[in-house]
Amino acid sequence: MNIAILYSRIRAEEKLIIQAFEQRGITPQMIDVRQAIFDLHEPNDWTQYDAVLERCVSHSRALSALQILEALGVTCINNAHVAQVCGSKLETSLALIAAGVPTPAVKIAFTPESALQAIEEVGYPAVLKPAVGSWGRLLAKINDREAAEAVLEHKETLGSYHHSIFYIQEFVNKPGADIRTFVVGDETICGITRSSEHWITNTARGGQAANCLITAEIDDLSRAAARAVGGGIVAVDLLEDPDGRLLVNEVNYTMEFRNSIEPTGVDIPGRIVSYVLAAGRGEVPTPSENGRSMVGA
Repeated sequence: MNIAILYSRIRAEEKLIIQAFEQRGITPQMIDVRQAIFDLHEPNDWTQYDAVLERCVSHSRALSALQILEALGVTCINNAHVAQVCGSKLETSLALIAAGVPTPAVKIAFTPESALQAIEEVGYPAVLKPAVGSWGRLLAKINDREAAEAVLEHKETLGSYHHSIFYIQEFVNKPGADIRTFVVGDETICGITRSSEHWITNTARGGQAANCLITAEIDDLSRAAARAVGGGIVAVDLLEDPDGRLLVNEVNYTMEFRNSIEPTGVDIPGRIVSYVLAAGRGEVPTPSENGRSMVGA
């Protein structure tokens, strides 16, 4: 099979995926999105690939590339719909809510004044997030009105796109850890707990990973969240509230996994490669079948 990996930086995850392909006797074509040129009138050599695995760090570049490749009829994993939904916390929330997946309470505002009102309606502490972002960056836990006023003033002054939409979420007082599960197709292949003394538990921010037993509840919720955003290969972040109720916090479409292989004992890159090869053979839903129509399924 002719497989390509679209990337912008070769991290540990990409190296592991390449090794997993090579163990199947396949050498994937590595395409740096920063050097790629897409002619919208000529497909060039893109249609030669049975499947393209998208592993870009930049959301905007990834989404644009996926939209172009799918227009040319190329099978992409993940597809543009999944990238669009997961790349926006607002669209993720809308998709999860439409599918009936339990999530923390969220309010959206567009000015510092309305954002302050929304924060006080959610109640302190509240979490202020950028509408687009990853690795736990630019998150703020707002403990009181003075902190809210200060953070909102900074965001208004900074003035970039990331700060022009105020995504306000209730703070879930989780028990020192949260859960990340990995869903490939319609199977929850494994999961980890991420523990930290800090309220942000991302492993990229120093959170410690341990194996998580995949209960029926975690499995059902993880697969429901994956279906809500369009399926494919995703990581689902879950929070447990003080009453023991599980809530889906976010869904990631180009997830990192190097810190999850050892604690889970699961060959995550191998499972990714198996899915990509199946997609290239037409054995999994196509982008049109695995897109918006699945929301709420």
